[in-house]
Amino acid sequence: MASTRRLAAILAADVVGYSRLMGVDEEGTHERLQAHLRELVEPKIKEHHGRTVKNTGDGFLAEFASVVNAVRCAAELQRAMIDREAEVPEDRRIRFRIGVNLGDVIVEDGDIFGDGVNVAARLEALAEPGGICVSRVVRDQVRDRLDFAFEDMGEQSVKNIARAVRAYRVRDHSVPIEPPQPASPQSLPLPDKPSIAVLPFANMSGDPEQEYFADGMFEEIITALSRIRWLFVIARNSSFTYKGRAVDVKQIGRELGVRYVLEGSVRKAGGHVRITAQLIDATNSAHLWADRFDGSLEDVFELQDRVATSVAGIIEPTLQAAEIRRSSELPTSDLRAYDLYLRALPYTRAWGRESILAALDLLRQAIGRDPSYGGALALAAHCHYWLDLNDWAEDRETNPRRAVEFAQEAVRTAAGDSGALAIAARVLGHFGEDIRAAIGIIDRSLTLNPSCAQGWFSSGWLRLYAGQTGLAIKHFETSARLNPGSEASTLNGIGQAHFFDRKFDDALEKLLTARHAVPIHATTYRFLASCYAHMGRLDDAREMVERLRTITSVVVPNAVQYRNPEHRDLFLSGLRLAAGETL
Repeated sequence: MASTRRLAAILAADVVGYSRLMGVDEEGTHERLQAHLRELVEPKIKEHHGRTVKNTGDGFLAEFASVVNAVRCAAELQRAMIDREAEVPEDRRIRFRIGVNLGDVIVEDGDIFGDGVNVAARLEALAEPGGICVSRVVRDQVRDRLDFAFEDMGEQSVKNIARAVRAYRVRDHSVPIEPPQPASPQSLPLPDKPSIAVLPFANMSGDPEQEYFADGMFEEIITALSRIRWLFVIARNSSFTYKGRAVDVKQIGRELGVRYVLEGSVRKAGGHVRITAQLIDATNSAHLWADRFDGSLEDVFELQDRVATSVAGIIEPTLQAAEIRRSSELPTSDLRAYDLYLRALPYTRAWGRESILAALDLLRQAIGRDPSYGGALALAAHCHYWLDLNDWAEDRETNPRRAVEFAQEAVRTAAGDSGALAIAARVLGHFGEDIRAAIGIIDRSLTLNPSCAQGWFSSGWLRLYAGQTGLAIKHFETSARLNPGSEASTLNGIGQAHFFDRKFDDALEKLLTARHAVPIHATTYRFLASCYAHMGRLDDAREMVERLRTITSVVVPNAVQYRNPEHRDLFLSGLRLAAGETL
């Protein structure tokens, strides 16, 4: 059946703490949830002229032609759930989180796909238990038509979407909303060495098209600071969640567990660049230093290092002089190649197939101009790796070879770039190259920069591939501390490690969380299906396989990256059982 596109209001809902509820009372929770879906959810959706697209085991997805009907339906569902669960002990109550978005969707075989659906799912994850979270376009459409209040949550960095999404809490005054749970962002202890988070730099160019350049400067300054071995630097992904948000630096310091915060702006006009920056002590909001750096585009790498040197000089003047010097040559002498690399970065973090292909096209242009540009080579290898993970490559025979070639060239040309080495090592380990050699590369990366969250993240995967599950978990946890916003990504790896250790309940909890963060990652669905199968929950296992088939036609992969034969057999046997294949 051919796919079609249409504009729709999408309602995504999920049960809060579903894995915990199932662990406490599996049969009772399942029966009550099915009753709610049958007696309340489906009739309400029909009453408001909507359509239930699918039930997802621990939630549901619906679409409406009217965004007003979608929000009204969401509010009435939350009100009704209070009464329906009133007699249930509080620690066993089923509560929904609901997200509503208005966007373009792809309709195929009755299911819906696309950015509009992904945003709704991410909004649902931002909602409080019993609450509703909507996008700005939804708020704008309904705020004068429904008697609800809308609380601005600021810009939210959303996986699978290139741009930040403005989110709003819906306050229906007739529904008491639970306060944020303890699992919400909380204070992290300060590490035992100086620690800093760099906030996204403001684009002062007056041209929205230059946003990528400001983001690139922010990222490069993080990289320059990360070369200081005695400095604990929060990874880009976590810092980027504060882009466009007015957040007190004390709160940032508590949430990221850092003492210092660096913020600033970038103005690019013609061939000239101006970077302004200020350093703040997050423990007391004291301004420690501020400066302005002017130069030409040809001086851009020198400007970045001058910012990093100045910051390091304020934090630790006795150590900064030797540590800040670059451990390698400039990443590239071709400014056009550098510009193409910066343009590719946001596409690589959107995770969708078309975004990855767009990034790859820009990176190939950058490499064409400078074939020894290590950062671009490593990122191109990662794009091929992601295409392989989700079976998106047009040529499945050529794609692995191209990934390995780019990774090997990155290792050769970027010997002093810890980030490029980290990416290249993971790619080489994934595609069946010598795992000991790949681990050697990642160890070299971490020696160059012990604060590289990407390095610890890649090391976690390589240890997992090598069958070292305990060390993999430890390295994933180290990555998560350096990059507090990466929890969902690290939980995927930790979940796989628990699975290989046959701790299926722990694995399920981690993998379900990871699935919500990146709902189009084929590997997550494969491990969920295998995990459910080994737990004897074949209906849930088959449901995961059905959802997997909406992403890829390859259900059972070769899994050559998992070097331990017992681990590989455990994974594939469960997956084949879930898929109904002969073992």
